[in-house]
Amino acid sequence: MIRGKDVAVSLLFVGSAAAAGYLLRSAGRRDPEARSKADVGARIVDDVPRNATVVDSSSRRLRRLPGVSRAIRRAVRNDAREEWEHVTLERDGSWEIVDAIRRSLPYYDGRDGEYNGVYVKHGDRVIVLDAIGWARIEGKEPVQER
Repeated sequence: MIRGKDVAVSLLFVGSAAAAGYLLRSAGRRDPEARSKADVGARIVDDVPRNATVVDSSSRRLRRLPGVSRAIRRAVRNDAREEWEHVTLERDGSWEIVDAIRRSLPYYDGRDGEYNGVYVKHGDRVIVLDAIGWARIEGKEPVQER
């Protein structure tokens, strides 16, 4: 009977240590060790492709996306015709912004020098908006196939 009690106490300690280790490891995953980012870019265009749908900048779907309004305002303020104005987002769910721009808005795949992105009417200007996402893993060795 004493032996069974000792085993039960040992299992309790081992189980508690395993649970604590799991919680600590799960909490550590939120560190910037593996971090995703999204970059929202905007620039003013003079020509809208014939098949592109132009969205008004007051669109609710457009305004809900983080970084989009800021990128549009930067493009207008800096008269960004030669360069893209960027807003970089580094937080949980940043890749979802890229998906939302490409799937929930009329995304145009450009051809022959046309810009890819969502064409947005803002006042008397048209801005093309696009986003990319990436992940950076710090301090990890690259995985190699054999």
